[in-house]
Formats: sequence, C-alpha cells, structure tokens
Amino acid sequence: MKYLKNILEKQNIGQFFLCILFIIYLIFNVKTPKNIAKLIDTNIGKIVVLFLAILLFFYSNPILGIIGLIVAFEIIKRSSITTGNFALSKYYPTEEKKWSPFTPHHQFPYTLEQEIVKKMAPIRKANYDKKKSLFKPILDDLHNASPVDYDGVI
Repeated sequence: MKYLKNILEKQNIGQFFLCILFIIYLIFNVKTPKNIAKLIDTNIGKIVVLFLAILLFFYSNPILGIIGLIVAFEIIKRSSITTGNFALSKYYPTEEKKWSPFTPHHQFPYTLEQEIVKKMAPIRKANYDKKKSLFKPILDDLHNASPVDYDGVI
C-alpha cells in the first residue's frame, strides 16, 4: 500500500503517468509500428528493451517496475508478430517437426514381403579362382586409343 501512495505523490507524477500509459498499452492491444518493430525484433533490440525494463524496475516504484517488465515482454511479442517472425517460428517446420512422423510409434508393421525374404535361402557368393576360370576376357579393338597408364604425349 505504501508503494501505491508513493506513486501518487506530486514528485512521482511522471511515474504515475508512465504507469497509466503502460496499462493503456496492455489493455487496448496497441500494435507496434513496423519501423520500431524491426528494431525491437533483433537480438540486440530485445536485450535493450529488457535492460530498460530492468533499469525501470530498479530505479522507480516497484509497481511501475513490474508493469514495465510485463510491457517489455509484450512489446517484444507484438513486434515479432508485426514483423512476421512469430508466425515463422510457430508454423515453419523445424527438423524435429519434420522427423516426428518417423518415430518408432509410426513404423509400418512386419509385412508379408519381409517375411518371405527372410524365409528364402541365403545367397552365397561363388568362390572362384581366376586361374581356374573358363572365361577369358578379350580386349576389343582400341581404335587407336592410348592405354590407361600411358604417360606420353597425346
């Protein structure tokens, strides 16, 4: 109660009007202008707004400081809505959202094809010796092409 009486004193009338202005900003859902929203919607802009709200909290009436912190978060949110980054972060798919259908709960059941392939006889590699092989490769006509390992002038 003493904070409320303190803000209504004549020497703190500026804090009182700032408190009224903040409450009007919160209640009437005032949109942030696009030029200001572009400045606030950067990392540095967000840090500056939060820094100013914390300074307001420490150097003025605690009621004004609490309302100032709420307004700081609200102005950051409204500026991201104005610039469109809020919609991008909410609706644009992240890697986690893209891969969520591929969790183990969404896998297909064991199919008939997999069952038949598992029952088939395994494929064996033929152990062949190049020396005992009946097939002898023959090099076709090279048409005046140079060998692969040729290092001379072409």
